[in-house]
Amino acid sequence: MRILIGNQIDPSIRERGDMRAWTQRLFWFARPGDLLILCCEPDTAFVDYALAHTGVKRKELTVLVAPSGAWGDRLLDPASLTAPGFLQSVRAALGEGGADAVTEVFALWPSAAVARLADALGMADRFPGAAFFGQGGGEIGNSKANFRALAAAAGVPIVPGRVCRSRAEAIETTSALLERSPTRAVVVKQAHNGAGVGNQLLARDAGMAVDHVGARHLHRLAPGEDGVAAYWAERWSWASGEGRWPVVIEDFAPGADAVYSEHYAADEGTRPTEMGRLLYVGRRLSHQVVPLDGVDDRVRAALLDGGTRLAEAYRAFGYRGHLSADALVLPGGAVVFTEVNAQVSGSLHIYQSIAHGIVDVAAEPARQVVEYHVPPTWTVPGFTAFLAALDDLALAYDPATRMGVIVSMPALPLTPGAPAQFVFCIAYEPAEGYEGAFGRLNARFANVPAGTYDASQHVGTTAVSFSS
Repeated sequence: MRILIGNQIDPSIRERGDMRAWTQRLFWFARPGDLLILCCEPDTAFVDYALAHTGVKRKELTVLVAPSGAWGDRLLDPASLTAPGFLQSVRAALGEGGADAVTEVFALWPSAAVARLADALGMADRFPGAAFFGQGGGEIGNSKANFRALAAAAGVPIVPGRVCRSRAEAIETTSALLERSPTRAVVVKQAHNGAGVGNQLLARDAGMAVDHVGARHLHRLAPGEDGVAAYWAERWSWASGEGRWPVVIEDFAPGADAVYSEHYAADEGTRPTEMGRLLYVGRRLSHQVVPLDGVDDRVRAALLDGGTRLAEAYRAFGYRGHLSADALVLPGGAVVFTEVNAQVSGSLHIYQSIAHGIVDVAAEPARQVVEYHVPPTWTVPGFTAFLAALDDLALAYDPATRMGVIVSMPALPLTPGAPAQFVFCIAYEPAEGYEGAFGRLNARFANVPAGTYDASQHVGTTAVSFSS
């Protein structure tokens, strides 16, 4: 029996919005006998759908909803995990075997609150890295600023840049990097954010092609030093989280291929788990492909070597669990690393549960899996409507062919009446590709004109100006 916790980055580090749907990917990891802890009642249609794919029966799982806190049922309040009444509910759910029956505590985010929960239940030894996480190690391991220092110490190549701890330092660094950069552009990164949402591209050249960039936000710098100073006067508070965190400023690497190498860090060592590719459209993370293809052996070896050295460095300071080492393959073939996500990333369910567990991409004939975020040009009413479209288009996953679409999380609107936002996988034959299946879905659901939303926004149907 395991305890699985559907949390997200602690709001004390960075507050997130409505995470009800995203955290329900926990069901892809569930095994018979597991206890799942969520921030809300799970979506019944999605749970039935996911478990039908994994073969786990709903009656074989126990689901507890943590008490709502400051964020209602949209996000798990870390403090709720150790509320006395909730601890009593967890102990009751463990049954006759009690804590002795639990083999592992597994959390999407390595929170100090999870360490406190495990300790209160007498099972801290079954939450890998509990001592480290209990002292705030989750923040240490997931800081992009800390990553640069650790990568440098491990001899792992990184993008040229600097960690800045003041607005004056940011102005100096930005000017210096722009002066020597052939692209006349740099990327500003918040220490804590993901999927490019906390990145901003600063560009001098108004004609630069930026569609592929992993930086959701774009700023066209005014000429000279005044433009740099004006930018930081406006954006230091945003970039530094109101002055709480350092800020990373790096060279912009145009035309680079975004890839990753995932690993698992245990007491006895680390092991690689998968490699994949991230693809951006309109500066937004659009889709990712596993297993990694289209790179030569030299690139693959460099990615694995750097990822392994980073995993060992993170293991050495106490991190335990899954982690993803993100990198860029530059046009000349060099591999440089950009960050480590020391948590259960948004890729684990794709390759571990879906690609390997359901599709079996290692079997013959070969298969690959791509996971798409619903594009901002789509309007999908909800989960049932999307499944109906899959049936109409003959795109639902077929176990016999090991091809088709598997919806990865509930399709829930973030606000009443808004289109549903979710992710879905396409299992496909590598020589055939996934573009045909995606194109048919795009033809069905794309009815929001591309010019009517801003790439900086999560979703939207109204054009807004966002230059900051």
